[in-house]
Amino acid sequence: MSSSQQRIFDRRNTGDWIQGSGIVRRLMHDDTEESAHQRFVLDMRNGQTLLIAHNIDIADRVPLGMGDKVSFRGMYEWNELGGLVHWTHRDPMGVDEGGYVDFRGTIYS
Repeated sequence: MSSSQQRIFDRRNTGDWIQGSGIVRRLMHDDTEESAHQRFVLDMRNGQTLLIAHNIDIADRVPLGMGDKVSFRGMYEWNELGGLVHWTHRDPMGVDEGGYVDFRGTIYS
């Protein structure tokens, strides 16, 4: 984890783009409220956990298993449990770069 990412976490910044990698700690049921999101929790190297909410109405589902390593880029939202990362997909309006999940060299965006 870079020092800029650590500052985002420490300052509880919300709405900042971050990228990093972690190990899948927990696979959760999809969130199907409004648009569908694949949800999984990553263990980060600094001991923090992050919930990734990957929009599967826009991007393909990532075929993850427990213990898999993934990289990501997305928008960080602080919470008491470590935080949430969303917007791990392309921008459907084409305005912003968007985000991704990288698993085994395949980009899911």
